[in-house]
Amino acid sequence: MKIIILIPVFNDWESLKKLIQEIDKNIKPFKDIIFECLVVNDASTIQQPIINKPSKFNSLEILNMKENRGHARCNAFGIRYIYQNKKFDNLILMDGDGEDRPVEINNLIEKIIENPNLSVVAKRVKRSEGPFFQFLYQAHKLITFFFTGKIINFGNYSLLTKDDVEKLHSKASLWSSFSGSVKKHIKILNEIRSSRGLRYFGPSQMSLFKLIIHSLSIIAVFKYQVFLRSSIIVIALVSLNSYFGQISFILLIPIVIFNFVIFIISRRELEKDFINSHNNLDNIKNIKH
Repeated sequence: MKIIILIPVFNDWESLKKLIQEIDKNIKPFKDIIFECLVVNDASTIQQPIINKPSKFNSLEILNMKENRGHARCNAFGIRYIYQNKKFDNLILMDGDGEDRPVEINNLIEKIIENPNLSVVAKRVKRSEGPFFQFLYQAHKLITFFFTGKIINFGNYSLLTKDDVEKLHSKASLWSSFSGSVKKHIKILNEIRSSRGLRYFGPSQMSLFKLIIHSLSIIAVFKYQVFLRSSIIVIALVSLNSYFGQISFILLIPIVIFNFVIFIISRRELEKDFINSHNNLDNIKNIKH
């Protein structure tokens, strides 16, 4: 059994060094599993430090990109690259800053051993952010459910089967949102309970603006459901105009604006750019020691 671990990184090299050491400690009990690690360097502006390959890793490769494309697109490129170029049974995705706790890898692997046919996602049951961020996160989940009918309570941290990697590796929506694409294209998922960890070093790189774009990108994966549900709401408000008067018109404005924004965000799903993302690969660094 071979598992590849995919980690995107932008400048956060110290966190990456600590993360791979922590991963190494936690995967040691799995004697019969081969582990490989693939790091996608999103055109970092900070020079790479010396990184040593942990003993449990059969290989450690750094894919250096020419231009910065962002976290979601690094994941999408990595998934496509691994499917096309690597032999593997399962793929683990995790962030490189420590917020996806390495100790939970054990739970992911145990779940996939129990049922090899179902991919496993890390369901967030406890977060480490402040109350304002948690309020926004709950609002995001509520809006997503209202407009799409989907409950999406997981992020990138997951363990995918090879069959599910095959389903995802050519989907244009993956270029914009991983969790939205998983929820749309993989009908049955297993899950573990997950607590979000603290960053190893430095402040979070997720600004409020990036958080909003991230949230809207997930919803945009289901744009047709959003447009359909919004149309039903608009028809209902117009029909009830004689009862509610100007209130109906006032409620229509944010719905129209929201749909327009979702349409704009959905244009991030650039299939041509995704399919040709290999052109952004500069070189591959193989860490041997």
